[in-house]
Amino acid sequence: MQSTRTFTDKLFLVIKGLGMGAANKVPGVSGGVVAFVAGFYEEFIYSLQKVNGKAFKLLINGRFKSFFRYINGRFLSLLFLGMIVSYFSVSKILDYLIIHYELYVWSVFFGMIIGSIYYIGKDFDDWCNKTIVSVCIGILIGISISFLDPATENDNLWFVFFCGMISVTGMTLPGFSGSFILILLGNYVLLLVDSVNALYDTVFDVFTGDFSFVSNPERIRMLKVLAVFTLGSVAGLVSFSHILNYVLKHYRNITLSLLMGFIIGSLGVVWPWKETIYKASENSTLILDSRGEKIIENYSRYLPEIQSETFIAIAYILLGIIIVLALEWYGQKTRKLNG
Repeated sequence: MQSTRTFTDKLFLVIKGLGMGAANKVPGVSGGVVAFVAGFYEEFIYSLQKVNGKAFKLLINGRFKSFFRYINGRFLSLLFLGMIVSYFSVSKILDYLIIHYELYVWSVFFGMIIGSIYYIGKDFDDWCNKTIVSVCIGILIGISISFLDPATENDNLWFVFFCGMISVTGMTLPGFSGSFILILLGNYVLLLVDSVNALYDTVFDVFTGDFSFVSNPERIRMLKVLAVFTLGSVAGLVSFSHILNYVLKHYRNITLSLLMGFIIGSLGVVWPWKETIYKASENSTLILDSRGEKIIENYSRYLPEIQSETFIAIAYILLGIIIVLALEWYGQKTRKLNG
């Protein structure tokens, strides 16, 4: 899987990481779809499953270069660099766009997922009873998830670790939105908003020489929650990658058809024409997060009316499809140059 990459390839890999990071944070969108469409999904899974006993043995013995080469470190480091930068930049921009241009943002994502389905299905020619059943199962699971009722927030560290393991499926399973899973588990705001804000504030305090946060029990609690969530995410990422690498190697067509079903089923979650349902207390008062913003509980979907806004949204859907086709064209061009 290792290959010589040009500076342009490395730059695009960081940009793809930005895309994955942004997609992972948006409820209903899967970072795995970005990996699938951008043509590095299998290398991503292969590289993650190399984080195993042999890798840790190399690390413990101080053979850092061998360790880095063994786990395809250059690829993973560039990708994760993009994801980390995304959480403090692109994802913040997306937060703003979703608040002010919600319909058009969802339209672009909807178009990208339609393009993803075309991308995966166009070269898939091994249709049989097993693969058709796998697609149907994937669709049913994807649709069912979008209609589940969310749980209440829970900051128990064992549950937070579990949330980390489950939410990371959005990176390894195209069509499974990790952030939407966190909404269903009740911990989206706690883990992707409050704890991330606590980390951001802490980094800023450290750089300005202010260490008063060490005596702030709420800040320490948030940092502890984020640390456990991160550990759970790493554990989930490595364990899921081993499972996926095995099934892709031994049951490739069934796995791909199941993933295709997940992605088709996720169209229900990212349907552009929907109203956001916010969490409310028993007396119908809206519940706010630490920033004073309303907490998303779920979505109510409806059919669009014939008006100018609808046609603009359809144009954005087409834009989403074009983005995917452009990524596919770039991926094919890159493979030919490297081939």
